[in-house]
Amino acid sequence: MTGKFSAACVGLAGLLVLAACSSSKPASSAPPAAPVLWGDMKPIVSVKELMRDLLDPASDFIFDAVKIETTKNGTVERLPKTDEDWDRIRIGAVTLAEGVYLLKIPRPFAPPGDENNSKGPEATELSPAQIKAKLEKDPVLWNAKIEALRNVGLELLEIVKTRNTQELWDAGFNLDQACESCHLQYWYPGDPALLQKVDRQLRELYEKNEPAARGGPKP
Repeated sequence: MTGKFSAACVGLAGLLVLAACSSSKPASSAPPAAPVLWGDMKPIVSVKELMRDLLDPASDFIFDAVKIETTKNGTVERLPKTDEDWDRIRIGAVTLAEGVYLLKIPRPFAPPGDENNSKGPEATELSPAQIKAKLEKDPVLWNAKIEALRNVGLELLEIVKTRNTQELWDAGFNLDQACESCHLQYWYPGDPALLQKVDRQLRELYEKNEPAARGGPKP
């Protein structure tokens, strides 16, 4: 027992000596460098893959939560009822709210060699180069679309707390509008009149969520 205690004292004394030696060194005049916690965030997949593998599945958690299904026995309204149902909605909401910010990290719009369905005179989708050109021309709009989807995620997180199924129906509509607004602008050539209509609804959604984003109540 005494030997162990003596060894511990010797070890502690050694640490104190080292600390004293370190503190006796002349201080550098240069300020200490700030620690790098995250470094540069580097993307792993393209926008197309991020949507397919992360954001689209998360949105399905919401779209599948409330819907009307027609069966041979008639019409059935599907609503969340159990804790597990609401947990699934929360997972979708968190994934959308957090995951959509990954679109702020510069990344390719499609995997190498994937040009979307952009070939031919009646192409149904924009090419990655066309999408990139639109983003670079108006990066503010790109970020506005991202914020719109994030706002829906935040809205859903509040709904999970209250478990208000009527508000969940409304949030599902808002989610569909936020997604379609972005797709019309950056994925496939949209009807200008329809795009204008969707963007107007997007602005209304912003106005609705603005007080909540500042921490205040919704009107």
